Amino acid sequence: MAEGFNTDDMLDMYLFENTQLLEQLQETVLEQKDADCFDEDSINEIFRTMHTIKGSSGIMMFEDITAVSHKLEDVFYFLRESHPENVPHLELVEHVLEVEDFISNEMEKIRNGDPVDGDASAIIANLDKFLDKIKNGAMEDGTEPPPENVHEEPKQFYIAPVATSASRFYKIYITFFPETEMSNVHAYKTVYALKEIAEDLLYSPEDIITDETSAQVIIENGFKILLQAQCTEEEIRKIIGVGYDIERVDIYECKAEEFLLGFDFGDQDDAPAMAIDLESSVEEIETKAEASQQEKSEEPKEAPKPQKAQIAPGDFVIKSKEPGKPKKLAKDRNKAEKASFISVNVKKMDQLMDLIGELVISESVVLQNPDLKVPGLNLDRFNKAAAQLSKISTDLQDVIMSMRMVPLANTFQKMNRIVFDVSRKLGKDIEFEMVGEQTEVDKNIIEHISDPLMHLVRNAVDHGIETNEERIDSGKPDKGKVTLSAKTEAGKVWISVQDNGAGLDRKKILAKAKKQGLLDESKPDEAYTDKEVYQFITLPGFSTNEQVTEYSGRGVGMDVVVQNLQSIGGMLDIESTPGMGSVMSLKIPLTLAIVDGIVMETGTSSFVLETGVIKEFVRVKEDMMIYEPNGDEYIMIRGECYPVLRLGRWYGLDQYRESVEDGIMLILEVENQRVCLLVDKLIGEQEIVVKPIPSYIKKVKGISGCTQLGDGSIALILDAAGLME
Repeated sequence: MAEGFNTDDMLDMYLFENTQLLEQLQETVLEQKDADCFDEDSINEIFRTMHTIKGSSGIMMFEDITAVSHKLEDVFYFLRESHPENVPHLELVEHVLEVEDFISNEMEKIRNGDPVDGDASAIIANLDKFLDKIKNGAMEDGTEPPPENVHEEPKQFYIAPVATSASRFYKIYITFFPETEMSNVHAYKTVYALKEIAEDLLYSPEDIITDETSAQVIIENGFKILLQAQCTEEEIRKIIGVGYDIERVDIYECKAEEFLLGFDFGDQDDAPAMAIDLESSVEEIETKAEASQQEKSEEPKEAPKPQKAQIAPGDFVIKSKEPGKPKKLAKDRNKAEKASFISVNVKKMDQLMDLIGELVISESVVLQNPDLKVPGLNLDRFNKAAAQLSKISTDLQDVIMSMRMVPLANTFQKMNRIVFDVSRKLGKDIEFEMVGEQTEVDKNIIEHISDPLMHLVRNAVDHGIETNEERIDSGKPDKGKVTLSAKTEAGKVWISVQDNGAGLDRKKILAKAKKQGLLDESKPDEAYTDKEVYQFITLPGFSTNEQVTEYSGRGVGMDVVVQNLQSIGGMLDIESTPGMGSVMSLKIPLTLAIVDGIVMETGTSSFVLETGVIKEFVRVKEDMMIYEPNGDEYIMIRGECYPVLRLGRWYGLDQYRESVEDGIMLILEVENQRVCLLVDKLIGEQEIVVKPIPSYIKKVKGISGCTQLGDGSIALILDAAGLME
């Protein structure tokens, strides 16, 4: 390979495209895992996916990935060509997922810079056995096996011409979308795919790998291929199809003499002559079309078939002219608006999000500048400009935040895979349902909830759903069901994992909690609500499983769920009905970056609370307070009793107001728990840019982060859930 060629970009493209292909493959397989067999479209799609991965992996010289993808391609090649009956479907599904796991693991090693040392021999051997089994079954039915799906190693791209009487000659012109990145690599993959059917193969530009500038040439002038092969145009189009990178493929069959003329695609010195030929071709087509129309109008006899014009690749394709309308070239057609996409490194998105955060802070500094409070200062024009600035910054913030929002579909599909794998190993018949998988969440949030969801789904399959025999004995349907749903509500995302299993055993949980000394001896068991009892299972080391299995019984998992959720300001809600099942609900913020908050002061310190947890602001009188001998304080508001937390006393601040009548009460609500927070005064509502607490500062209970206010001072962001612990 030429010195200076950037293989990193090529590797990034390889990983990006194949990751998308594997995600689509897994989704296709899991959608049809409960069917009797794969439908024809799915077989073709899986075959094409494996063919593409095989080709690109061969180019990148990842031999094991190439070998295992080619072997699975062999299986689906046989299914596509022979349509055998009685194929063991679940066994085939497991083979496909095993290959997908192997390739994904190898790609993860590539991504991390580790050696690609996976051994695919066992997987290939299993696929060989499976292929022999379905082939033998097909031959017993009298079906002729298709020709072997032969794979040749990519040594060189020029193939010595071996023309026979069956050989056909084609000129192929490929147009890529203008926004396609590294079009030379895509062109390379196309040539590699055609090599398997080619007797002779030439392409232009030639230096698509050694010369990076060829990518721009391909975008501007297209990619040209001369192909000699014993195949039809339809077979070529199966290999080179229009997709997210290729906008158009023009294939022209020609004679051997024209083929030997080479790349005469209309951009050489004879372009004027070709333009004359094109014009005459246009006139010839129009004359024949008008003559045909005239004959039809005069007498009802069969019109002669117009001859197909021989137009060289790269020339304009002529649209047939309708009577009374001017001629029109295909190049001038109106193209429908097409959604275009571009992949961007997440680090750049994070940097952009940080910049918009700084912009919001700077805006606050400008609009709250003390210099603007000079008496008699006319600020009408300033306020008008400031309002426009605020609108633009808000719109900009919304757009940038929407760019970071991604649907939960991929995360949900991973859970589908977990249900399939675990249920198969445990011998349980379980159906998996997804609801609201297109709900969008900030990408950073998704990274934090993947592990909690995995634990909850595993628990639902292992703990929640009974064995098939137990379900039959209890009169339930044979098949268990796990439902994963998502919805947005009041700036939060609710993700629920629901099962129709046995539900949580309150007595068993209480017995385990008593054994571990978690219960208050002065409080009877009946005094604990169901929610309080169910929260015990989220404590570290708590498990009601007597036997340790591969998936549960170690007392870890649920505490990890709670810790991960609390780190992003989320919470876990547990509901259960004995004999009917359980619902585990995650309540998480849509984004971590910028939130609406209320700024307040206590003593000389500033604090911020997220608007969503504040239910009410109340001015109270001293006679509304209740003081307990142990120092606890409560307040009666409209017949309801709430615990009181004085923020100044909680953090030991100086100069805070002791009297409740001098301050203001904020009623906070988290997970149906309420507390009244006493602060000195409210400053106002403001968009808050969340900044993490520096790592050298010890974590303080009830503090989740910090932010910069408009006057440049620092305010601490309060964690309402932490204040209630």
